[in-house]
Amino acid sequence: MRAWLDAHPDERRSAKGKPWLSNRTDNESAKMATGKGVIQGYTGVAAVDAKTQIVVDAQVHGTNSEQELLLPVVEAVEPFRTPNTTLCADAGYHSEANLKALAEGGVDAYICDNDYRNRDDRYAGQASYKDKPDPLWDKRKVVKKARCFRPANFTLAEDCPHCVCPAGNKLYSNGSNCTFNGYVAMKFRGAERDCVPCPLCDQCLRTPDTTKTRQVAFFQGKRDSEVRYAERMKRRIDSDTGKRMITARFATVEPIFGNLRNNKRLHRFTLRGRAKVDGQWKLYCLVHNIEKFACNIYA
Repeated sequence: MRAWLDAHPDERRSAKGKPWLSNRTDNESAKMATGKGVIQGYTGVAAVDAKTQIVVDAQVHGTNSEQELLLPVVEAVEPFRTPNTTLCADAGYHSEANLKALAEGGVDAYICDNDYRNRDDRYAGQASYKDKPDPLWDKRKVVKKARCFRPANFTLAEDCPHCVCPAGNKLYSNGSNCTFNGYVAMKFRGAERDCVPCPLCDQCLRTPDTTKTRQVAFFQGKRDSEVRYAERMKRRIDSDTGKRMITARFATVEPIFGNLRNNKRLHRFTLRGRAKVDGQWKLYCLVHNIEKFACNIYA
């Protein structure tokens, strides 16, 4: 293992800069969370034309984060795009960085977020179609752990140099103009001399064994000067045009994956190495395209 690490000094890192765990058998793959547990594998993505359901680009990447795969696909389909082309993608590709890159590149796109169904009246009754729990599950009342003190339990001083916790101790400012998800906040942190011996420590800290002091933030509203591309995209998705585009995406892409998985039995890749797996994924997409061309010819 040491010899292998010496021969591969460069770590593969995610968009956030965190290193990916290596695999000696197939170092280009990544850990994937599936319905049957975590496996070592690849993510296959495809760009599909809405009119003909032809796959115009197919790629395989050794990452479990779909957010990193949007821009490579957008770049790959650039020769096929026109000024009237609109791109649609599901919530797995939604991120502030992706939306900013699309906006700066002048790409017309509709990319839904994870919460868009809760804002759409058409999905109001979707809970009735979800899998029901096992009728034999344990129905005994579960004792929930008491929640920790919330920011509302802390008192902010008038001139804001400190705040007071439920035990009467002061938490001192360690950031008066911070930004969290586009919101301005003031942060306060307690002193070890007050938090460690505090009798309310178990009610204030989630992990009092490892965390010595409590931190709390008071939000002051949105930072207007900061451009939030995610908020802009939410407004686009919630519009009538956005709802139609998201519905069209379902009818365009999902049948292709259904055909490859169920009809072509591509439930898992059978090769190792990104080049080979990418070829296998493109081969299956090519077969799908041939069938589509044949249907159009004989229709």
